Amino acid sequence: MHNNSMTEFILLGLTQDPEQQKAIFGVFLILYLMTLIGNFLIMVTIKMSQTLGSPMYVFLFYLSFADACFSTTTAPRLIVNALSQKKIISYNECMTQVFAAHFFGCMEIFVLILMAIDRYVAICKPLRYTTIMNQNICDILVIIAWIGSCIHSSAQIFLALRLPFCGPNVIDHYFCDLQPLMKLACMDTYVINLLVVSNSGAICMISFIVLFISYIFILYCLRNHSAEGRRKALSTCTSHFIVVVIFFGPCIFIYTRPLITLPIDKMVSVFYTIGTPLLNPLIYTLRNSEVKYAMKKLWCGKV
Repeated sequence: MHNNSMTEFILLGLTQDPEQQKAIFGVFLILYLMTLIGNFLIMVTIKMSQTLGSPMYVFLFYLSFADACFSTTTAPRLIVNALSQKKIISYNECMTQVFAAHFFGCMEIFVLILMAIDRYVAICKPLRYTTIMNQNICDILVIIAWIGSCIHSSAQIFLALRLPFCGPNVIDHYFCDLQPLMKLACMDTYVINLLVVSNSGAICMISFIVLFISYIFILYCLRNHSAEGRRKALSTCTSHFIVVVIFFGPCIFIYTRPLITLPIDKMVSVFYTIGTPLLNPLIYTLRNSEVKYAMKKLWCGKV
């Protein structure tokens, strides 16, 4: 463990312009509240509804949970800093943010894979679906996702804690992540950067390839289905695939390249840290008649 003279960092955020900062405060506050409300609605609907008990909705529950937590690791700090003069984050808070962002980000990746597996079994092995995707299997898969996320974020935090800081403490980003932190470290970060690329980068790339292949298999299986069955399956899979592209595109861009930071990095990060958690509930509810029906029944009944 290195002796760090650094007790705090300054997060530059998305912009230095005071006018733009006010706009950022307003826009991201609204986006963040919408994210929380959207994901909370889905979680409560799934928990309270009798009809949404299938594995797909169990996984959707965890996706919404991961989304709400993932955006909470980055958005509130961005919103508060947009209005504050001193954009300070303590060393411990910064390390916590690295851990949490990677934990929930990785959780989201694993849950998306579970959802793809679920759709694959449902569409390609419909008769054995209930035996393959039974309650025990689902629980085990979710536990594996939790453990996998924990291992990934522990590896990230281990690398982050190894970094010695002795110079400037200004992070040119809106949240603490390994790339911007490595730029401040007073050591050669070549090896650590390789480890980051081989950890985060590999998880993103391999997961994306696995998902892509699973969707090709699903499409291949669909050719034997009836027109109505095809339409329904395609509607579900399209919404999954939109989410996968929106989430993995930016992640792969950020984590699978050598240590060069580009001006566009912050905007790309906004996509997967704040955009995806907001879009997921919209995509899954607007394209899913069962969720829409359950929500209407549950919430209109209450009101």
